[in-house]
Amino acid sequence: MSNRDEFVEQMKARLDEWNAEIDELAARARHASDEARVKYEEDIERLKQRRDETRRRLDELQHASEAAWDSLRQGMEESWELMRKAFRDAWRNDIPPRSPPDTTNDRHDDGPGER
Repeated sequence: MSNRDEFVEQMKARLDEWNAEIDELAARARHASDEARVKYEEDIERLKQRRDETRRRLDELQHASEAAWDSLRQGMEESWELMRKAFRDAWRNDIPPRSPPDTTNDRHDDGPGER
């Protein structure tokens, strides 16, 4: 397998991972308060746009000539970094669900206010 093919396969795998993370954020949004749900939906929309842009670049990359390969690969790597940052921001803004999960079987080693 060529470096180009390996790179394309890696990016396809990343797209699959991103889809799974977007689905997880959407699941959390369904259980969030109204205010938090709005934030989740904004983040999810931004992530979907970046994912779609990355997918378009990947399609271009797959069909590019050897001469265009390096330039397109660099653009693809830039898309990856933007997507990674968007996910980092989305998870940083992660808001706990509306009602706390049942923790009756959890250990309580945390100090006050650390949950």
